[in-house]
Amino acid sequence: MPEVLKAPLVVEFPFTRSLGPVQSAFLTGLRERVVLGVKTADGRVLVPPVEYDPVTAAEIRDLVEVAPTGTVTTWAWNHAPRRGQPLTTPFAWALIRLDGADTALLHALDAPGPDAVHTGMRVRVRWAGERVGAITDIACFEPYDGDRAGPAGHTGEFEDPVTGIVAPARLDYTYSPGRAQSAYLHALAEQRVVGERCPSCRKVYVPPRGACPTCGVATSEQVEVGPRGTVTTFCIVNIKAKNLDIEVPYVYAHIALDGADLALHGRIAGIPYDRVRMGLRVEPVWPAGGGHPDHYRPTGEPDADYETYKELV
Repeated sequence: MPEVLKAPLVVEFPFTRSLGPVQSAFLTGLRERVVLGVKTADGRVLVPPVEYDPVTAAEIRDLVEVAPTGTVTTWAWNHAPRRGQPLTTPFAWALIRLDGADTALLHALDAPGPDAVHTGMRVRVRWAGERVGAITDIACFEPYDGDRAGPAGHTGEFEDPVTGIVAPARLDYTYSPGRAQSAYLHALAEQRVVGERCPSCRKVYVPPRGACPTCGVATSEQVEVGPRGTVTTFCIVNIKAKNLDIEVPYVYAHIALDGADLALHGRIAGIPYDRVRMGLRVEPVWPAGGGHPDHYRPTGEPDADYETYKELV
């Protein structure tokens, strides 16, 4: 049995979103060192603000300033800060109810240790030196034993309001493809493609998943397929992806490898993009040293008859 593989995997992308009037005012306020909440019809002040009352679902737009001081309602100590977190030294994640608010805001609390943090402790905002209109304009909260600060009564009207944000999203984890896909990846390193046959319906699935998605039974019988196959359907990509060194337009297709009962996807090259078609016969172009095919190219064979691949479209 080949070794079951595992490897670190990072999923990372910038998330861009536009802001409505409430979130725009909230983030613009942080840029100007003002914390805004929103008042509901029954008088509750919600911080951070939302556009709809979580109790009645009524739209709410009545902005109100709250104080930069508040009280810890609950907390948890973070012994080992990770990349991108607010502080590089151990700190507490805390829910903080700012003075004038009825709900709590989650943020970092800078404290010398867990013994220095307790529910009910008083804190205040520590503003970032450079502010851009983001939640990170609050660098963190810090212990505070002074007088309760009062808001200045800002209305939420600002010049040059923030209308959109770009937030980086990143997920780091260790991925293991399991027994079936480990065997599939080992075979790719030898420039072979293997699937697994269902013992019940006898369909061959590539890439294998270790179980038949139709019958729900385990699969273990390995079947070598391809390497040639048929384009069942495709799309023309006209938007260039960041960090992808492929010129647009290019074609991605579903390819039914000979002997497989499930189409996999791959890039089509070696032919003008506007000549790619359903039924086109293709073969893999392997990278040096093996691995997943870099792309598929036409074999020069006649196109496959639609009846031979219609169930895989």
